[in-house]
Amino acid sequence: MYYIVTGAAGFIGSNLVKALNARGETNIIAVDNFRNADKFKNLVDCEIADYLDKADFLKKIQEGFFDGLIKAVLHQGACSDTMETDGRYMMENNYQYTLELLNYCQSEDVPFLYASSASVYGGGSVFKESREFESPLNIYAYSKFLFDQIVRRRRAKRSAQIVGLRYFNVYGPREQHKGRMASVAFHFFNQYRACGQVKLFEGCEGYGNGGQLRDFVSIEDVVKVNMYFLDHPNKSGIFNLGTGKAQSFNDVAVATINTLRVAEGKCASSLAELLEQGLIEYIPFPDALRGKYQSYTQADITALRNSGYGDIFLNVEQGVDRYVQHLLKVAG
Repeated sequence: MYYIVTGAAGFIGSNLVKALNARGETNIIAVDNFRNADKFKNLVDCEIADYLDKADFLKKIQEGFFDGLIKAVLHQGACSDTMETDGRYMMENNYQYTLELLNYCQSEDVPFLYASSASVYGGGSVFKESREFESPLNIYAYSKFLFDQIVRRRRAKRSAQIVGLRYFNVYGPREQHKGRMASVAFHFFNQYRACGQVKLFEGCEGYGNGGQLRDFVSIEDVVKVNMYFLDHPNKSGIFNLGTGKAQSFNDVAVATINTLRVAEGKCASSLAELLEQGLIEYIPFPDALRGKYQSYTQADITALRNSGYGDIFLNVEQGVDRYVQHLLKVAG
């Protein structure tokens, strides 16, 4: 029996493959698209049974090649570029492909865990898994929202587990290939190492400079929640996956810089001190993001807690410190 991980060479997918390996699982089919060839690096230290291009995998399941051979599908593959303007591509890649996999898993009684997104909430201020709070701002968010709607329609008649996880702002190892879509912690690390300074957006929508708030969640916690649902195939639904506590971009910048400063033998400093030293700079908010930007997100994790998941989430100070130490180790 095989675990199928789509988007397996990507950020979250590769961390899930590694987590399965840590459990002794190596019968894993890694599904991805190597158009960005550098993603292969995320799988170098992983053990898999085979790799398949996403198109080849879809063809094989349509032909019945994997019938009776799949233990669970962890579907992480998607176009996650929120600035993508090709709506046909986005819907084919994120919605239609996911729907094909869902249909197959239901016909085969296979657990299906998939990546949704906090972007479905748009510019709202309530982040609860309920239709009245959902208002996507871009085609990426709409593709995720529409699939969630399908899951809701089918939930009562499902034949196997279906779990949608609405990821908030995930950061951590194995995201280096994402370029501008990588987390702010990754960018802050590289900015400080390159020029001794971190750049944040000026304030907008009533928030002060660097004061926009997001629910930043460590990949470590994202993996743990995925493994929890794999271990509890009787639990289904759509769940927010964040810490439940919003923190500012300033908090991420301070945590990143202080971990690097301590590694250099220097003392940690407050935000005010870092500003005074010129180690943080605020830059104009991009016009291209106005009206398409979430200045505040904070996951309501009541449904996740009610499902039985009780582990404590890492906050920014803890998670970013661990991540920056990992980046330093990799950088040598």
